Amino acid sequence: MPELPEVETVRRGLEQRLAGRVLARVDQRRADLRFPLPRDFAKRLTGRRVVSVGRRAKYLLVNLDDGNVLLAHLGMSGRMVLEKPKGGPQTLGKFHHDRGKRDRHDHIVLTADDGWVVKFNDPRRFGMMDLVPAERLAGHKLIKNLGPEPLDPAFDAQALALRLKGKKTSIKTALLDQRVVVGIGNIYACEALFRAGISPKRLARTVQGARVEKLVAAIKAVLDDAIAAGGSTLRDYVQASGELGYFQHRFQVYDREGKACVSRACRKKVRRLVQGGRSTFYCANCQR
Repeated sequence: MPELPEVETVRRGLEQRLAGRVLARVDQRRADLRFPLPRDFAKRLTGRRVVSVGRRAKYLLVNLDDGNVLLAHLGMSGRMVLEKPKGGPQTLGKFHHDRGKRDRHDHIVLTADDGWVVKFNDPRRFGMMDLVPAERLAGHKLIKNLGPEPLDPAFDAQALALRLKGKKTSIKTALLDQRVVVGIGNIYACEALFRAGISPKRLARTVQGARVEKLVAAIKAVLDDAIAAGGSTLRDYVQASGELGYFQHRFQVYDREGKACVSRACRKKVRRLVQGGRSTFYCANCQR
């Protein structure tokens, strides 16, 4: 599943091409994705001007001029495909380039008034779309229980310490809990814990004081670095420009089981363990 840096890369690509444009045509090719699509979905979108494209956690927020928000999630296999009025497509999200042909998994197709086309392609249909009045967005069932944004200035050591207080789960598991903090995901949790020198097995409630300060700084730095790199390409994810994300070349522990720790003062081998059904990669010598 795309994590925060990948979704933010998608958001920036959509913002560049859709902000200020009118959705001249909307093709809805099925009645449902993960959930049923809203009634008169295509009709309600057609003719609307896109004011801006935002993000909340791993959800894309397309703000429309009628006060509604197109809420979208890529799910496990979803991607946004941008097609130029003339020329080849660019892919926002994961998986292979669309070659300009109609794909049976192109479930929603948005055509802007300048000819640019955005296709939502989702083979497994774990993605979703909804239309929500902006004033009700915060109370939407998928949004209302979400924790703070990790790149928000308000997300600091004090804020995270409060959310970890009393938690008996591991710190790695806590970082994947969207009620604690949103969007970090498995890859960036592993990388942030390594940078902070914190064992993924440590109880979340013990990450306080200097430890939580280091962890918050590491989370922000890892996510900023990943966004600057266009995300991580683990299959054939590409960013808005059509280029591959390349943060995977900077992984310090993730997917490096059995390889030497990147710290020259250590050089022990990176280990792997399973936590909550997810692989965790860490250095037992550097992370305590």
